[in-house]
Amino acid sequence: MAKEVAVRVETSHVEWGPVFAGALAAAALSFVLLSAAASLGLSLISAYPGHSYAKTGGTLAALWSLIVTIGSFLLGGYIAGRLRSSWSEANADEVAFRDGMHGFLVWSLGIVAGAFLVLLTTITTAQVSADVASTQGDPVLAPATDTLLRTSPTAPAAAPLDRDDVARVLAISVANGQMAANDRSYLAQAVAQRAGISAADAEKRVDTALADAQRAVETARKAAALTGLLTASALLVGLAAAWYGAQRGGHNRDHNIWGRSPMIVRERRVQPPLD
Repeated sequence: MAKEVAVRVETSHVEWGPVFAGALAAAALSFVLLSAAASLGLSLISAYPGHSYAKTGGTLAALWSLIVTIGSFLLGGYIAGRLRSSWSEANADEVAFRDGMHGFLVWSLGIVAGAFLVLLTTITTAQVSADVASTQGDPVLAPATDTLLRTSPTAPAAAPLDRDDVARVLAISVANGQMAANDRSYLAQAVAQRAGISAADAEKRVDTALADAQRAVETARKAAALTGLLTASALLVGLAAAWYGAQRGGHNRDHNIWGRSPMIVRERRVQPPLD
C-alpha cells in the first residue's frame, strides 16, 4: 500500500487584511485625538496677556503629537498582529519576526497614506496660498517690512513704496548675507521721503530692518529644522511601537489571551485540578 505524503502549499507570510485594518484603526485614532487636541488648544490662546499660554500650548501640542503617534501605531500594530493567522510550523522567534513585520507594514502604510494626503492638500491649497502670499507678502519678513514702511506723523505726504519690492530686496539681501549698495540707497531714499526723516536716520532704519529680517529667517530656519527632527524621531519611535504592538498582539493570539492590554501581558496561571 502506497504511503500518503502530505504536500505543503507555499503561501505568502504577509496578510494584507490585518495590515489594512491596523493602519485604518491607527489613522482613525490619531485623527480623533489630534482633532480634540486642536480644539482644546484654542483655549490656551487669548487676546488678554494674562490669559494666553501660547508657548505652553506649543510645547503641549508637540508632546501630544508624539504621544498620539506612538499610541496610534501601537494600536495599529497590535490589531495587525492579533488578527494575523498563526503559523504553527515556525518557531517562536520566526513567529515574533513575522508579527513584527506586520507592524512595520502598518507603519509603512500609515506613512505612505499620510504623505499622499499631504500631497493632495498641498496641490489643492497651492492657489490659495499663492493668492495669500501675493496680498500679504512673506510672513517671516513682514515685521522687517513694516519697519521700513512705517510713516511719521510729521511727514508731508507718504511717498509711494511698494511692499513687495521691499520684501524682495530684504529676501535677496538675507540670502546674500548683505544688502547691495544700490538697494540700500534706494530703500534709504524712499524711507526718508515716506517717513519724513533724514537720510542718516533712514539708513539706520534700513540696517535695522535688514538685521531683523536676518534674525527672523534664522529663527524660522531653526524652527523648521527642529520640527523636521522631532517629526522624524516621533515616526521612528512610532515604528518601534508598531513592531512591539504587533508582537504583543501575536503573543496574545497564540496564547489565547483576551481582554488584556497590549502594553502589559502576563501569563495565565493554570490552577491544578482539585482532587
